[in-house]
Amino acid sequence: MPRAKGGSKTRQRRKKVLKRAKGYFGGRRKLYRTAAETVLRAGAFAYRGRKQKKRRARALWIIRVNAACRQVGLSYSVFMAGLKKAGIMLDRKILAELAVSDPPAFAKLAEKVAAQRG
Repeated sequence: MPRAKGGSKTRQRRKKVLKRAKGYFGGRRKLYRTAAETVLRAGAFAYRGRKQKKRRARALWIIRVNAACRQVGLSYSVFMAGLKKAGIMLDRKILAELAVSDPPAFAKLAEKVAAQRG
């Protein structure tokens, strides 16, 4: 009985890799082995990048909240501690949005924190 080499499945698998390598330069697009390595590496970078994106977003929120706090005469850490003591449960994303789009509302929050501080 002859050996089955699975030609169609192999071709499908290789086509899938080469399709994902579309737009890469030179052999990274045309040669299967090089393309497979590059696609695998790209996947690792994409996975890592999705985590970094979240970190960068949080860092940006903190920067924005800190800048708004400084304008009303508070430091970021004092402001966040004051919010926690006052029982105001707003996350950094919402606080950053308030700081940018509605400064008067942010100033009211800062007043509550200042009052809490004594």
